[in-house]
Order: sequence, then structure tokens, then C-alpha cells
Amino acid sequence: MFFEGEGYTCYALPWPHKDAPAAALRRQHPHSPIAQNGLHDVLKVYTDCIAQLPAKPIVIGHSYGGLIVQLLLQQDAAEAGVAIESAPPLGVVALSWTLVRSVLPMLGLFSSSKTTFLPSFTQWQYAIANGLPLADQESSYERLVAPESKKVIREALSLRARVDFRRPHAPLLFLAGGTDRIMPPAFNRANFQRYRHAQSVTDYHELPGRCHAMLGQSTWREDATFVLRWLSKMELATVTFRA
Repeated sequence: MFFEGEGYTCYALPWPHKDAPAAALRRQHPHSPIAQNGLHDVLKVYTDCIAQLPAKPIVIGHSYGGLIVQLLLQQDAAEAGVAIESAPPLGVVALSWTLVRSVLPMLGLFSSSKTTFLPSFTQWQYAIANGLPLADQESSYERLVAPESKKVIREALSLRARVDFRRPHAPLLFLAGGTDRIMPPAFNRANFQRYRHAQSVTDYHELPGRCHAMLGQSTWREDATFVLRWLSKMELATVTFRA
């Protein structure tokens, strides 16, 4: 891993019922145990692990993982956080047709929360992988796409996802992708701008040409280097934790 090569100790934990290849998880859809997951269950994976560490970690999360980063910082459980194309906490609003088109199917508002959501390839192309060549869209779909809990998605809109933006917090960096459709730059900026504690470090940076699948684009090393430089300015310990 990139950060391990820079001297960091890294952890990447699976969400409950997701410790298997994506293809195997897809075969469980729509009656997968993943449907049972709520935001509390996912957050507990990280808080339980952090409790066993010798020091607070740096937490890096993408999409829903970005929301997890914000919630961990609110609990004072991390030394610093990087929220990449983050799902927003409750109350962060920015109008975007591409976001509505991308997120509505995931919420499954008129379907049972006891079944999982699985995006079609067309939905994956539009909402997530719009910046990738077709061959990479196809291969990433086969390699990465797994069923998701509608409950965990819906709870991002609930009080469980509430952040007190006026509280002191560890250094926090927001990264936005310039061509991200599901979490567009305006949404990331709105999230960043809600933070109000003047003595806490909160930074925002937009990366042009990055879609929501930023971590799989050819520019990933450049983006990781940007994060590394930001962390070095914060003078933090060498432990990272990816959500």
C-alpha cells in the first residue's frame, strides 16, 4: 500500500457480513445478511478496533466512509481525518440533479429494508465510474460491486448521522472530485463550510477530473501524495485507518 511504503501502519476493516469477494456477496442478493447493517453497526467496527490501538489513528474514508470519518472525529477517536468525496452528515444540503438521480435508487424508498440494494452496471457507470474508460468500468464493477444495506444508506439521513459542527475536532481534510456525480463538489464544499470551530483545522481541496471512483483513476498516486503532504504538515503519528 502507498501509505505503508511511507512508514504508516495501515488497517482496512470489512463492514459486517462483507468479508468476502464481491462476486460471492452478489450471489446473496437480495436476501443478504448485509441488509441488517445500520450506521451504528458499521461505526462500531471502527470504534472497537480503535479502542485496541496504542494511540489514536489517522482515519481516511471514501464516500460513506467519509461520513464515518466525521463521526469518529466528533467522538474524539482520531488524531486526524481525511474525508474523500464524503457522504454528508444530517442537515448538509446542496441542490444537484446528478446527486438525486444517483442516490434515489439506493434509498429504495418503496421497497423493504430487509432486502439489499445492488446497483446495475448502468447505474454504476453513471453515478460512480463516469470518469473511467469502459474496460475499467466493467472490470471495477465485477471486482468491487456488492449488495448494500438500504438501512445503512437511509440512516445517513437520520439523527444517527448528526454532527455538531461547532465542537472542537482533530484536523480534517475534505477532498472533492471535480466530475463526481453522486457527491458533487458543491456538496463537499457545503459539508466543509458547516464546520465552525475557529481553532480546529478544516481544509478543502477539489481535484479536477476526478469522478466518484477517484481511487481507481490513473491519478490515484498524485492524490495520495497530496494527502501525504497534508498529513506531514499536521505532524501526526504514523498510523492510518481506512473506512
